[in-house]
Amino acid sequence: MTAKHSAGLLLYRMRADGPEVLLAHMGGPLWARRDAGAWSVPKGEYVPPEEARDAARREFEEELGIPPPDGPYLPLGEARQSGGKVVTVWAVESDLDPERIVPGTFEMEWPRGSGTVAAFPEIDRVAWFTPAQAAERVVKGQRVFLERLAGRLDDGAP
Repeated sequence: MTAKHSAGLLLYRMRADGPEVLLAHMGGPLWARRDAGAWSVPKGEYVPPEEARDAARREFEEELGIPPPDGPYLPLGEARQSGGKVVTVWAVESDLDPERIVPGTFEMEWPRGSGTVAAFPEIDRVAWFTPAQAAERVVKGQRVFLERLAGRLDDGAP
């Protein structure tokens, strides 16, 4: 079986005391009461031949309801998640206002086994975090992207 692929954009902004990153809290009833491990880089699945960077931009707009920022995209590479999905992420500097998001939705049966299908937001909120705060909240398999971004910024990129 071929691994699924996902791509996303990790926004960052520079503050006087260091960088902050924008994470999205996963929506729906399964994540509603969780904080640690319930945040993610805004991302989504794609199928080649769609290019990963094009998918990252498309998914950003689908999940947050606003166009992705322009600017230099810093490649942060790939990481295989615990479920086998391969995630590719780019960082881009931007100062997005979390109040501007209009999340996309998905449908699922809820409560499970009820036969009732309900719509839920793909993400229920976004927020800016310091790298240390983000590392406590982001899903474990995506921490590597925070580390890679920190390394790129320490090297003076861009």
